[in-house]
Amino acid sequence: MQSGPVEIAGPDGSARPGFLALPAAAARPSPGLVVLHEILGLNDDIRRIAERFAAAGYAALAPDLYAGPGPRPLCVLRTLRSLGRRRGPAFAAIEYAHGFLSARPGVDASRMGVAGFCMGGGFALLHAVRAPLAAAATFYGDVPEGAEALRGVCPVVAGFGGRDRLFADAGRRLGRLLAELDVAHDVAIYPEAGHSYMNRYSGLLARIGAVSPLRVGYDEAAAEDSWRRMLAFFGRHLAGSAEPGGG
Repeated sequence: MQSGPVEIAGPDGSARPGFLALPAAAARPSPGLVVLHEILGLNDDIRRIAERFAAAGYAALAPDLYAGPGPRPLCVLRTLRSLGRRRGPAFAAIEYAHGFLSARPGVDASRMGVAGFCMGGGFALLHAVRAPLAAAATFYGDVPEGAEALRGVCPVVAGFGGRDRLFADAGRRLGRLLAELDVAHDVAIYPEAGHSYMNRYSGLLARIGAVSPLRVGYDEAAAEDSWRRMLAFFGRHLAGSAEPGGG
């Protein structure tokens, strides 16, 4: 496996930073995954997740959605505003990342997917409506209120924490909407887990999040079951006949 920072070139000549993790050389091109970070940004935890995807056989690219002019708080606000409006520079950054990865030698452009966490989960779900994807994974992210906003979405695997008072209901709604649209899906609610149960935090933010209504905290049982479900789902819908392993 190879991994490291990259500059993601856009069709308008601009470039954004990202992190690319590539699997070991294979007999055929690898499926590609755009990995979308949570509200804390492109950090070591998202790099760890991208590398785990690469170890499972996927070319994984995590774009920095906060790259742009202005101080960091302004970039965060601008990105959240894009998610709320369902348009804006963050969506352009995701599309650039998709195009950059699908054009890379060794990546099969016909087998592209997306995976997002927290804020990135909301972006992943909307990108899965707009882009030609084979599968999408969304974890504890925002979900539209009605089925019409998801019409055309690809197969979806998802996970939410039952102790997360803000997003658990969104997970239940996602399952209902995908069933209404007759879209292949695997949505799980983990009763003992809270928000960001697949991400490993430390420090003051972790302590504050743990006592918030989100009940933020890593949950190994829920995280590992989510990895198992997600890689099995990707194996069926994204990887084709050669199902990658979990690692």
